[in-house]
Amino acid sequence: MALTDNQVEQFVEEGFVKLERAFPEDVGEQCRQEIWDATGCDPSDRSTWTQPFIRLESFGTPAFRAAANTPSLHEAFDQLVGAGRWIALTGLGTFPLRFPSTDAPLEAGWHVEAGFAGAQGEMRVDLRSRGRALLMLFLFSEVGSDDAPTQVRVGSHLDVPQFLKATGDDGVAWMTLCEEVVPASADRPVELATGSLGDVYLCHPFLVHTGTAHRGHVPRFMAQPPLRSIEPLDLESPSPTPVERAVIIGRDR
Repeated sequence: MALTDNQVEQFVEEGFVKLERAFPEDVGEQCRQEIWDATGCDPSDRSTWTQPFIRLESFGTPAFRAAANTPSLHEAFDQLVGAGRWIALTGLGTFPLRFPSTDAPLEAGWHVEAGFAGAQGEMRVDLRSRGRALLMLFLFSEVGSDDAPTQVRVGSHLDVPQFLKATGDDGVAWMTLCEEVVPASADRPVELATGSLGDVYLCHPFLVHTGTAHRGHVPRFMAQPPLRSIEPLDLESPSPTPVERAVIIGRDR
């Protein structure tokens, strides 16, 4: 199912859109079982949930490839990024898994995602978002307000271009950019990325977001892969894509 015009405009203005039931439940359940197997934890024995945070890398099994490449996702990619301008996923990852805990959340803090590696291997971001077309959140469990949902600052992607427009193709170091855009977007409203197994959040690559603590009862299983771009954004295009439109709006303010 294609995104509606309103959903596309929401993406441009707010920086994200939720695609419900983006992949089938049975596929998601198979993926979830593979995640459980990789954790070494027993879903029916809470005593085995000894860590509040487990990070798993990519999975490229048939179930994960199927979840990542449904017709509705591909159509949405075409709508937001442009047909022929993104690289199909061969799997999903990484997986920042959060288990119920009273501890402060590990690996949490407001940030944007990096786009590419610089000459010394350092992570960087540039105005044309080289290497990253979208940030995506694939939900493999029910995620309510207490289940460590990702927090996003609504419209924060529009704050980022001002810090990149004078940096050229080399962009800026990822951490330096975060130190600038996090305080600049502090007054933005916050929304929780809640949903059900099979839902996917498609986010602008410049969206400011953070992980949160898990105060619920069921582990939060989510994949956070990038959608890689074939080429950097074309910010001079006479017909910019929604991803490009948002950058142009932020740049020209």
